Amino acid sequence: MAVRVNLTSRQQHILWATVRHYIATAEPVGSKALTEEFDFKVSPATVRNAMGVLEKAGLLYQPHTSAGRVPSDSGYRIYVDHLLTPSEAQAHQVYLQLSQHLGRQGMSLEALLRGAAHLLARLSGYITLITLPQTSTASIRHLQLVQVDPGQVMLIVVTDSYETQSVVIDLPRSRESGGLVPPFELADPEAIDHELKILSNFLNQRLRGQQLTTLSTMKPQALDQEFAQYADFLRMLVSQLKSLAQSWTAAPVLIAGVSEVLRQPEFSELEQVQMLMQLLEEHQEQLSPLIFEASEDTLPAGRVTVRIGTENPLEPIRTCALVSSTYHRGAVPVGSVTVLGPTRMVYETAIATVEAGATYLSESLR
Repeated sequence: MAVRVNLTSRQQHILWATVRHYIATAEPVGSKALTEEFDFKVSPATVRNAMGVLEKAGLLYQPHTSAGRVPSDSGYRIYVDHLLTPSEAQAHQVYLQLSQHLGRQGMSLEALLRGAAHLLARLSGYITLITLPQTSTASIRHLQLVQVDPGQVMLIVVTDSYETQSVVIDLPRSRESGGLVPPFELADPEAIDHELKILSNFLNQRLRGQQLTTLSTMKPQALDQEFAQYADFLRMLVSQLKSLAQSWTAAPVLIAGVSEVLRQPEFSELEQVQMLMQLLEEHQEQLSPLIFEASEDTLPAGRVTVRIGTENPLEPIRTCALVSSTYHRGAVPVGSVTVLGPTRMVYETAIATVEAGATYLSESLR
């Protein structure tokens, strides 16, 4: 999720320092502490004024009236997207550790993945989730779009083994008027049915025979170039197809590092811990769309996805950060490597750990 705020270089430096100090101490940060720890060459009053600007911009907040400030989810987002420098040296060290501890001949794939999960959890200090490779070879046999209510369409997908799944999609609406956008603005349901039949034929022509595991790499542009007038609808449809494919081919998740991260002060409330453990143990399928998603909201390198706090749609992890990447067999993404921790995460370490883990597993599957 992109956050656009125009900050001066001094404000950027003070935001960077506030995030770093809070990550290290878990204590609200005051201007005096920043002035003593970082060489700003300005007075505490100047730093305090800059922190006030950052608070008004929604990047910092005060948990208590008399306390210092802590980063908000938006503040962490600015830090991750613009102020953080990923450490290639740290990623290389993690890769070497994986190679040294897991590079034994004759190790089974599951043992390799389980060993990687435990090692990455130890190196990062966070919960590590690694999905087993998706092995489903099911392919699309038939797609159909059916109008179910005014403004709503059901997408029905049938595989070559005659398994069926469906999902309801809202037709795109104009932001200004709220009405349906062309060509769905037609009031006549029969006319919309005709448009949906044209789209169904087009989708079957393009997607019939494709394996479900390849849909995660499909770009909306691959479809809407030929049907530009349906572009908004096709973008939503591709997103839903990816979600259906992930739920169909969802693989078990190997989890390590829970005990370490639960020692963090953010997990001091029993109810929150119970919700998190229930998600990890009983509802792993809800995590699949998050940890195995080729998100457009990636770092500049395009290899790692970072979801921070309220960017996570699942309630048990809305105070957490998820750092994820996919590992590949050849050119096809088949599994994911994720670290899960509090938003007060050492993002440089988490990103380096995930990058190295995904690279190592991809090379191991060659």
